[in-house]
Amino acid sequence: MKLELSLLSGELATEFKTVQAMVAIYCRDHHQDDHQGKSLCKSCRELIDYAEMRLDRCPYGQKKPTCNKCPIHCYKPQPKEQMQAVMRYAGPRMLFPHPILSIRHLLHERRAVPAKPGAGLSNRSQRKNRGE
Repeated sequence: MKLELSLLSGELATEFKTVQAMVAIYCRDHHQDDHQGKSLCKSCRELIDYAEMRLDRCPYGQKKPTCNKCPIHCYKPQPKEQMQAVMRYAGPRMLFPHPILSIRHLLHERRAVPAKPGAGLSNRSQRKNRGE
C-alpha cells in the first residue's frame, strides 16, 4: 500500500501510518471479497480518508494525544464505531508486521494528555499560516 502523506507531517504522519497499517490488516482479514484488485475496499479507503482529515484538523496539532485518551471527540458516531472495531481487531495483530509503529503507539498512549489547545494549532491552520 502506497503511503500518501501530503497533508501530514511529524507526529501526525506517524499516527496516520499507524492508522493505515491497522486498517490494512482489518480490511485484508474482513473484506477480502470487496477489494476488486485494490489494496483496500471502498469503505476502508473512505475510513482512511476520514482519519486523515480528522488528524489534519486536530486542534492539538503535533502534540495530539491518542484518540482513546483525547477529551475532544471529533469523529462522527459511525466512523468512530468503525475505527474502534478496526483498532480492537488490528491492534493486537500489529506487533509482528509493524513492530516499530506498534511500540511507538503503545508508548504514545502512556503520555499525559496535554492541556486543551488554543486556536490555530491544528495542522491545517499551520499550513494555512505558512501559505501552503
